[in-house]
Amino acid sequence: MFTGIITDVGKITRVESRGDTRVVVSTSYETLDIDLGASVACSGVCLTVVDKGPDWLAFDVSGETVHRTGQGQWTEGRRLNLERAMKLGDELGGHIVTGHVDGIAEVVDIRPDGDSKRVGFRVSSDLAPFLATKGSITVDGVSLTVNDVRDAEDGSTQFAVNIIPHTQAVTTLSDLAPGSAVNIEIDVLARYLQRMEHYRAKAR
Repeated sequence: MFTGIITDVGKITRVESRGDTRVVVSTSYETLDIDLGASVACSGVCLTVVDKGPDWLAFDVSGETVHRTGQGQWTEGRRLNLERAMKLGDELGGHIVTGHVDGIAEVVDIRPDGDSKRVGFRVSSDLAPFLATKGSITVDGVSLTVNDVRDAEDGSTQFAVNIIPHTQAVTTLSDLAPGSAVNIEIDVLARYLQRMEHYRAKAR
């Protein structure tokens, strides 16, 4: 379980094909404190540490994960938002994040909004029921607040978030440009509410 508060930005330094895709990620974490088998969220994807060195961690990325995440996510040189799993008693500064990607969003617009950036995204219609103004969303592992939701004529849905200067400085969201693909995880509470509503409707 994670919070969506990024604590390091790593970079993929090596990619190996060995059944699954193994990626080696540079990090400023104290890796002596990270056990093999530990979970780390990599741009919103919960992965297991399978090897490590003084300044790097290695993860195996399954074909399913490659398929469900943004194009080019697992390539050499790619920067990744990193977050270690929560410990009991940690401050929940963002919102509850599972590290399971629900879909991909495309950046459609970026414009200044004071010192912040307002970024618009397009998602497929199947994610639309889980988006709400002032609700939570995870974008490439970063916990953000949805500022606006609009349904487009083509059946897709667009939503916007504001990215403050601090978040730009400590995450990869400063790299976004129109056309960029990002990993999206909906609020876990919205997922359960949608499931409950599905069974409530069946019972009528």
